[in-house]
Amino acid sequence: MLETVDLDASLSKEEFKKAHDPLDIRLAELQRTVRAAGIPVVVVFEGWEAAGVGTAISRLLAPLDPRGHKVHTFQAPTETESLFPPMWRYWLTLPARGLIAVYDGSWYWEALKRDKAAGPEVYERLRTFERQLADDGVVLLKFWLHISRAEQAKRFKKMKDDPALGWKISKEDWRRHRKYKSYCQVVEAALRETSTAYAPWTLVPAHDWHYACLTINETFEHALETAIQRKPQTVSVVPARLPRRVSPLDKVDLNAAVNRVEYDQELPRLQKELLRLEHLIYPKRIPVAVVYEGWDASGKGGNIKRLVAGLDHRGFEVDPFAAPEGDEKTHHYLWRFWRHVPKGGHITIFDRSWYGRVMVERIEGFATPEAWGRAYREINEFEQELTSSGIVLVKFWIHISKDEQLKRFRLREKTPFKLWKITDEDWRNRKQWDAYHAAVTEMIEKTSTVNAPWTIIEGNDKLHARLKALKTVAAAVERALKRKNGKEQ
Repeated sequence: MLETVDLDASLSKEEFKKAHDPLDIRLAELQRTVRAAGIPVVVVFEGWEAAGVGTAISRLLAPLDPRGHKVHTFQAPTETESLFPPMWRYWLTLPARGLIAVYDGSWYWEALKRDKAAGPEVYERLRTFERQLADDGVVLLKFWLHISRAEQAKRFKKMKDDPALGWKISKEDWRRHRKYKSYCQVVEAALRETSTAYAPWTLVPAHDWHYACLTINETFEHALETAIQRKPQTVSVVPARLPRRVSPLDKVDLNAAVNRVEYDQELPRLQKELLRLEHLIYPKRIPVAVVYEGWDASGKGGNIKRLVAGLDHRGFEVDPFAAPEGDEKTHHYLWRFWRHVPKGGHITIFDRSWYGRVMVERIEGFATPEAWGRAYREINEFEQELTSSGIVLVKFWIHISKDEQLKRFRLREKTPFKLWKITDEDWRNRKQWDAYHAAVTEMIEKTSTVNAPWTIIEGNDKLHARLKALKTVAAAVERALKRKNGKEQ
C-alpha cells in the first residue's frame, strides 16, 4: 500500500487557496447538517513522526464550530488505563450523535507502536470495534500521513534546532527512524489488515502541506455528504411475535429449595469466603463482573444485597441500569456499559445490563430487527474482549414461574414498604410473558459461550437462589486465582 503513495504530489499556494476557500464554507455547513441529523463522526490520524498530523488536524478543524468537536491524544496506556481492557479508554471518548471526535493517535497504538507486526487477535479486535461503530451509524475516517525516510530526517534536524520544537523528537523517534524500512512492514501489515469497506484507510502524501490538507479535507467532505444522503433507518414499534419452543428455562427445577437452618449456616460462611477472595484478587489485579438479569420480582435486589453484604466496600460497586437517558441515548448502546467495566482487582455488579438490547428493546420495538439481531454478535464480542483481558465474568438469569411472579406482585401491593416496587409497567410486562420467555431463550442460546456462560438460578425459593449465586461467584473467582497463580509459577 505505502509504495503506491505519490510523495511528489503538490499544490501551489494559489491552487490551495482557490480550492480551500469554498471548501471551508461547505465543511462548516456539513457540520451543522451532521449535528442536526445526529450523525456521530470519528476521524483518526496516524502517520510517521513529524509527518504533520498536528498541522493537518488544525487545518481540518479551522472552519468548524469548536463547540461541536473534540480532539483526543493517545499514547502508551497509563498505569490506571492498564488496569482495564485495551479498548476501554477509547470507548469512553466516543462522540455523542451529531458531534465530531478527532484522534491524534488512537486504538492503533497497539498495532503500530511496535517493532514487528501485531498478532491476528489485535487486528481482529480493531476490526470488531470499528465495525460496531459503523453499524451504529458512525462516520469513520482513518488517515495515514506518509513521508519518506529522507524527508523525516530533514524535519527531525530542523525541529532539533528549534527550542520550541526540539522536545517533540525523542530518542525512541530517532530509533524508529533508523529502522524506518522494517517499521514500514509493521505499518503496511496494520493498514492492510484493518482497511475495510466500513473503515478504509486513506493514505495521504505529506511532503507538501497544501496537498496533504486538501486531500484530507476533501475526503472528510465526501464522507459527510455520503452519510447525510444515506437513508435513515426507522425503528419498528411493532412488538416482536416470537415462537414458543423448548427452552433452557423449561429444564430448570423450580422446586429447588433450602431450609432456613441451612441458609443461616451457609450464608455467613459464603460471605466470609467472598471477602477472603476479594482480598486475594486485589493484589493479583483480577477484575470481576457479575451480571444480574431475571424476571420482574425474581429477587435480583435481595440477591445482590446478600452477595455484597460481607465485602469491603472499597473494592466493589453495584451499577443499576434502566432505560438509557441523556448522554446514554446519544451513544452506541454498549458505551454506557464500557464506562462501568471493573478495573484490575475490583468487582462490578451489573443490576441489568447490555442484554436489554435483545429483551426489552426487542419486545417493545425500541430497536430495529436489524439492530437487535446483530446485537447477539456484538455482545459475544464485547464479552470476549472482557474475558480476554482477564475479567472474570459471571452471568445470572434468575428464573421464577409465572405463578410465583403473580404471588410476589400481589404481596408487594399489600405490603406498604414494598409498594414502591410494583408499577403499572410490571403488570404490562407480565402480559407479554410468552414473548419475553422466547426472547430470553434465544438470548441464552446465542450468548452462553465457553468464556461467558449463563447460570440459570432457580428463583422460586429466594434462599436457594442467594446461596447458589454466592457459590457460583466464589467458584469462578477461585478458578481465576488458580489460573493466575499457575501462570506466575
